[in-house]
Order: sequence, then C-alpha cells, then structure tokens
Amino acid sequence: MMNINAAGLMEEMTKTSEKLVKGYEALQKINEVEIATTPKELVWQNDLVKLYHYKRETPAKCKIPVLVSFAIMNRHDVLDLQPDRSLMKKLLDEGLDIFIMDWGYPKRQHRYLTMEDYILGFMNDAVDYVRKSTKNNKIHKMGICQGGTFSAIYASIFPEKLQSLTTYVAPYDFSGNECMLYRWTKDIDIDAMIDANGGLVKADMIDNGFAMLKPSMNVAKYIGLMDSLEDEAKLMNFLRMEKWKADCPDQAGEMFRKYIKDLWQANKLIKGEFELGGHTVNLKNATMPFLNIYATDDNIIPNSSTIPVNEVIGSKDKEMYPFPGGHIGVFVGARSQKELAPKVAQWVLDRS
Repeated sequence: MMNINAAGLMEEMTKTSEKLVKGYEALQKINEVEIATTPKELVWQNDLVKLYHYKRETPAKCKIPVLVSFAIMNRHDVLDLQPDRSLMKKLLDEGLDIFIMDWGYPKRQHRYLTMEDYILGFMNDAVDYVRKSTKNNKIHKMGICQGGTFSAIYASIFPEKLQSLTTYVAPYDFSGNECMLYRWTKDIDIDAMIDANGGLVKADMIDNGFAMLKPSMNVAKYIGLMDSLEDEAKLMNFLRMEKWKADCPDQAGEMFRKYIKDLWQANKLIKGEFELGGHTVNLKNATMPFLNIYATDDNIIPNSSTIPVNEVIGSKDKEMYPFPGGHIGVFVGARSQKELAPKVAQWVLDRS
C-alpha cells in the first residue's frame, strides 16, 4: 500500500504556488524580450534576402572582412542572443569586421526559389558586394549548420573569392543513421510534403520535427524554469531562447526539395556527385584555409556527418576544432564566448 506524506505534499504544493506567483509578478514587469541588439546597418538587399554590416567603435584588427551565413531554416539572431551570449559581439570584440546574411521569410511567391538562387544568386551577390564595398578581392567566409554546408558548396565553385572558410556544426556526409533526424529524412516523401503545402515547407512542421529529436528536453526545460522564475537574469535567458525558437521561417519548396533529395537522401556532396547550376561540386576545389568546428555532444548533426569533409576538401591548411557541448552551445554557451570565439578570431587573423 502506498504511503503518502500528506504534510510534505502540501508543503511542496505551497512552495510551487509561491514560485508561480512570483514568476507571474516577474513576467508582468517585462515589457519586451529583446534579442540581436548588437548594432548593425542594412547595406544590401535582394528581394527577401538582406545583408547587414555590424558597427564597430574601433578599427578592425582584420582588414579582410568576414561574411557570416546562418542556416536558412532558422534565424541568425541566435548568434547575437544577448550581449554576454553573442558570438557576433565576441568576434567583433576580438577585432573582426563582420557582415551577416538575413535569409528572410519566404512567402508563397518565393516557393520556386532553388538552391541555385540561394547559393549562386543571393550568396554570391552578397560576397561580391562585400568584396567590392571593402575593396578586397577575397573575403573570409563563415557558415553555421546548413549555412556551413552551403558555404562549402560555394567555396568549391568560387574558391578565388575566399580568403578562408570556417564552418560550425555543418553536415557534409549524410550516410549515417545514428541520429533520428538522419533516419527520418531518408524516408521522408519530400515531394508530397511540399506539394501538399502550396510549394512551401511550413515552419511549424520543421520546428515540431526538431522538437521530437529529444522530447525529454521539452519537459526538462519547463521543469527547470520553475527554479528560475525568481531569478530575472535566468528568466530572461529562457525567454530570449524561446523567442528565437518560435521565430522559424517557412522554406522555399524547390530549394528544400533539392536539398533533401540530393544531400540528405542521395548523399551526393561528399561523393563529388552534387550538381548546382551546371557546376559539378567537387570539394577538392575548395583550397582556401579551412576551419571545421563540431560539437562533441551534438544530437542534431552527428560528428560522423561533420568530420569526413576534412578528408575530401582541397585545403592544405585545414584544422578541426572539437567543441565540448551541444549544437546550440557552440553559439550561446559561456565556454563558446570564453574559448571558441577568441580561437576562431585568431585563426582568421592569422590567415589575413
């Protein structure tokens, strides 16, 4: 027979109620949850895609600028979540001159945009703008996750335009099955998904898919929130991250169709069989210095997907950086700010 401590249960319920009341009072005092507050200015735009230049208070140590591209499936704001958890701010503080791409929010009229449009069009135009406006024949390129894969494809087609390439937690070899994302994607009927949604891949579909990769985390974060309701700083950290997660754009159907079929299902990139706009993409053509950063505990992009690129990329000056932590921790973790960003900045400066 179960022995229930009624007094203890009532005491715990009282404590929980008090926490909820204090949490409600704390939320009432919050006017707005702000993210991506590091000053930057819009310098170029092509339809839905924008290019921003981060403002600096002092001259950059590096005269060759850096162009950053985040994943198209999420917003780049996570790279500047808050002042003390901002990869972009830290890289600026370390002396880099940074431009960042904003992929925008595709609407129905953008459903026919292709990977060619994104890489040979938008990305190439942004690279050329930075090259021309800063009077540099070559620039440094950084890409994160999907943006890293796209940047490596770009580097293989236009190696003469890049001084270096740095990618963070980017997938290259899609043959593995140790992660749920890689198992699901191999069997997904991408044609049915896109055609049933009017030519777009809806944001909530992608968001729900990522949430299902580790369902326990969705429960754990709210349980942990109970202990943060009285701590305004921790509460704001939670709200900023949730705001970013909720801001997930739809995807252009034709771009996503090729991305899934050719990379995730056919694994053409690592094999040297991927074709884009008449170009056969051979990673051996990417000969600029290459820094490959992966998260040792990544549950979204396994290490087995990221590491193999170092065997096939054409760079003679290439380095791998195993970062202790998870996929998102690469951008927002305290260790990322303290160790990784200074390391990356110095690596870039040494190759300028």
